[in-house]
Amino acid sequence: MTDRDRRRADAVYEALLQRQGERWVQPRVERTRRVLELLDDPQKTYRVIHVTGTNGKTSTSRMIESLVRAHGLRTGLFTSPHLERFTERIMIDGEPIDDAAVADAWDEVSPFVDIVDAELASEDDAPLTFFELLTVLAFVAFADAPIDVLVLEVGMGGSWDSTNTADGDVAVFAPIDLDHADRLGETISQIARVKAGIIKDGAAVVSARQDPAAEGVLRETARRHGASIAFEGAEFALASQRLAVGGQQITVRGLAGTYEDEYLPLYGAHQGFNAALAIAAVESLVGGGTQRITGDILAEGLGAVTSPGRLQLVGTAPTVLVDAAHNPHGVRALVAALRESFDFDEWGVVLGVLSDKDAAGIVAEIAPIAAHVFATAPESERAEDADAIADLAEAQDLRVSVHADLPAAADAARAWAAASDRRAVVVAGSVVLAGEALALATAEDWKSGWSE
Repeated sequence: MTDRDRRRADAVYEALLQRQGERWVQPRVERTRRVLELLDDPQKTYRVIHVTGTNGKTSTSRMIESLVRAHGLRTGLFTSPHLERFTERIMIDGEPIDDAAVADAWDEVSPFVDIVDAELASEDDAPLTFFELLTVLAFVAFADAPIDVLVLEVGMGGSWDSTNTADGDVAVFAPIDLDHADRLGETISQIARVKAGIIKDGAAVVSARQDPAAEGVLRETARRHGASIAFEGAEFALASQRLAVGGQQITVRGLAGTYEDEYLPLYGAHQGFNAALAIAAVESLVGGGTQRITGDILAEGLGAVTSPGRLQLVGTAPTVLVDAAHNPHGVRALVAALRESFDFDEWGVVLGVLSDKDAAGIVAEIAPIAAHVFATAPESERAEDADAIADLAEAQDLRVSVHADLPAAADAARAWAAASDRRAVVVAGSVVLAGEALALATAEDWKSGWSE
């Protein structure tokens, strides 16, 4: 990578950010489809595993990608949001896309952007958005690579998401819960209907355990599309899991056989369930759900899995973990994982939340393990005020202090934890905050231990 290539890639990101901001979402998948048609539909040049749900999408997607790559296939992985740099969202064979490749792909896309923007303007419609164009950019980059299989994470919802311009051979559903109610619906069944929109004619569908309302929607949608459907607990399951050094040993009853005592280098019971879902998805793609994944391929695929920003150890003496949990369901899984996988008496929680999230629900879920909340705010115009987070923590009778930014909060939390070897720190509440923490931990070398 040259400085010139990095500048070109950074310019692409700046161009994307000019388009209604990153979060602005509009349910109009046909606009993305129009750009792709002008580009000769690059998303149709590879097989696709499409992943949606409320929590666990990214970790499950990363497991699927690693397992597919272990089969000797060239992979693409599209996820969002990123933690540190936007090229993390477009992965090719397990690595962020090269700066020159993403810039070259943008050069291919941009002339057609002008055409579609002009068409939209003639209809008095808004220009193409950040996520619409990021999706197109990724599809082009993957076709240029070229890849064999794309693991494609939905941005929001499903039916009208820009990623739904691709036809998934396999549709994967992580647990569905309440989130983005203003966009997706106020009930589980309403949200499930939007997410079920990724199911295509004749596809294979695999799903985590769901609320009965969500399960009913998924079954009916699969029936209408002539798609097969397999649910965790019935057709496949996580049979057992136990702690191991650096992660866990899991036994999974897959669609095509049982896989005993496989090593997964991630903490948390929820990651074991994600792995079972990922295995069923890969069985569905590679062997139609009837062919076992061979032992060496499975061991290689699971053993190589990483999930940055998910219970990631970034500091020692004191221990500091970073987790991107940003809604109550995710924080509930985080709390369970901290209790299951780590032996500390007290947790200091560096907490920063975006204003569009359920901050009260997040604080309520983190309260049972929080000995001290270090309230702060992510570097985002959407950040909830740190004082508001502190008020919520105080309402839960938690010890709390307020800090202007992450460096100040992290310093205070690490100093607090360094006072006892029975204390540790977790940074949580926002993907943005998690990305800041990863960068800060590297810059300050938190793994060298605390120093005044």
